[in-house]
Parts: sequence; C-alpha cells; structure tokens
Amino acid sequence: MMNRVILIGRLTAEPELRYTHSGTAVTSFTLAVDRARKNPQGERETDFVNIVVWQKQAETCAQYLHKGRMAGVDGRLQIRSYEDREGRKVRVAEVVAENVRFLDRGDGANSPSSAPTGERSPSRGPTPMPSRYNDDPFADDVPAEFNDDPFADSYSA
Repeated sequence: MMNRVILIGRLTAEPELRYTHSGTAVTSFTLAVDRARKNPQGERETDFVNIVVWQKQAETCAQYLHKGRMAGVDGRLQIRSYEDREGRKVRVAEVVAENVRFLDRGDGANSPSSAPTGERSPSRGPTPMPSRYNDDPFADDVPAEFNDDPFADSYSA
C-alpha cells in the first residue's frame, strides 16, 4: 500500500504554532495549490489543502513561512474524524508533512541574516540568503523558452 502526497503551493495565511500537552510542537497552515488543467471557462481552479507539521520542523515552518510564501510539502494524507459541539461527526482531510521545502526567498523579515529587529534596512538592499541557498547556480536564472521544433539547433534564453 502507498500513501504519498507531494504538493507545491502558497500559504493562504500565517502558520499557526501550538504545543501538545506533552510539549511537542505542531504547526498547521493551508496551502493553495492550483490544479494542472483549466476548467471549461479556461480558468485554473485552486484547492486549499490543510497541512500539519510536527516537532522541530513545525517550529521552523512557523518561524520562516509566512502568508504568500511558496512551499513544497511531501507527506501523507490523513483522514480523521471528531464530534463537533453540536454532536455531529466531522471528517477532516489533511496532509501530515514529513518534509517541507521553502521554495521562494520571501521578504527576509525573519530570516537568520535579517536585521536584529526583524526589519530590513532600505539602504542595505536585498537580504542575503542563508548559505544553503547560495549554492544554487540557477537561483537567479529566468526559465529558458525552448523552441517546439525538435530539430531546431538552438533555443532562446
């Protein structure tokens, strides 16, 4: 059997960090994920997927992810149910993240390299990325546009 979900989307709101009674960190957020195909009106529909992250990764997500940031989530689908205040059974589908990747640079407001107050100084320019991002040789490249002709000798970049 297999239960694997991989999503890429943008956060719809600030992540919510909580702690269980035993002190385990848990963060939840919603990811807006565009569907691959357009509807009959020619528009892309969006799914809003609830994400749950546990332990140290939960604290990291709460600290560095913010509304509008793009993230990749690798995890498993979990369906759980509970009774609401009116006694009705409610079923909830969510993705329990095993791995979360930050896929854009954000504004640097809470990055380790930001100013001590958490605000960037306008005179400093863009906030440098942590060293793990500086190793990406394609970080500042724009996507190349390839010719659809399989026999073309060149492409335009």
